Amino acid sequence: MRSGNLSWNMEFVLLGLTSNPVTQKVLFALFLGMYLVTLAGNILIMLAIRGDPHLHTPMYYFLSHLSFLDMCYTTTIIPQMLSNFLAQHKTISFVGCMAQMYISLSLGGIEFILLAVMAYDRYMAICHPLYYNVLMNQRLCMQMAVGCWLCGFMNALLQTVFTLHLPFCGRKTINHFGCEVLAVQQLACSSTFVGDAVMLGAGVLILLTPFFLVLVSYVYIVTTIFQIRTAEGRRKAFSTCTAHLVVVTLCYGTAIFAYLRPRSHYSPKQGKTASLFYCIVTPMLNPMIYSLRNQEVKGALVKVVGLKGKRRTLIYS
Repeated sequence: MRSGNLSWNMEFVLLGLTSNPVTQKVLFALFLGMYLVTLAGNILIMLAIRGDPHLHTPMYYFLSHLSFLDMCYTTTIIPQMLSNFLAQHKTISFVGCMAQMYISLSLGGIEFILLAVMAYDRYMAICHPLYYNVLMNQRLCMQMAVGCWLCGFMNALLQTVFTLHLPFCGRKTINHFGCEVLAVQQLACSSTFVGDAVMLGAGVLILLTPFFLVLVSYVYIVTTIFQIRTAEGRRKAFSTCTAHLVVVTLCYGTAIFAYLRPRSHYSPKQGKTASLFYCIVTPMLNPMIYSLRNQEVKGALVKVVGLKGKRRTLIYS
């Protein structure tokens, strides 16, 4: 079986971030530390939400999905990258490359849509508080979460199938640290006009549409907040949105910069930098952002850490 003129048994060569052996070892230690912090932070967030009944609300339900997504997203990319830092031959199989690209595209698309759903949740909580508990019930929250996952998987399937049918003319060297869709499509030896159209369509559907919905939601939210008479009420209402706004800015800003520029402006160096940011940095920062000024999450995290400490003391005593 062949895709374009590449055998399914062939391997891609990943150029990675650097060819300097000393720098590779430094980056290995750095990214390993960031990966462990990302896993620990997101696992703690999920345990805190699961273990504290006060956090069994739509906002934290969607936050637990976000934490799970971030954990899976980094696991799709970082282990392969860490392995290549120490490997002499930095390769990935064709099937493995396509699988990595599909999973990362799926999780990225799910996250963009999920952030829009979280913005809608904040809109309902602040602009329609009397109807919030009735409308944002458990069934609707589950349906919205499943919808996010299905849309992300379908979008990734479309882009992956298209990439599989590109003619690569024997080119096997990817100028990236992973199988990022734009970097893989750069190997194509034919016109990329159709690829540009597919990427633009996917960008509008999965990226710009949710981003527009987030903006509309926050226009209504800000308008409602300014109508609150007391300063304390305005501060409290806005504090529930601050973390989400920061995450939205980080995720959408980086993705729009990476994916919605003309293909002629694509730079491998800028592509790697953008990928590092939304694959590694953002998932590591998200748990910190959501717990930094959120007393409910802080309290739940203290309980989780304290409970683990007590169990460890009992085991060793």
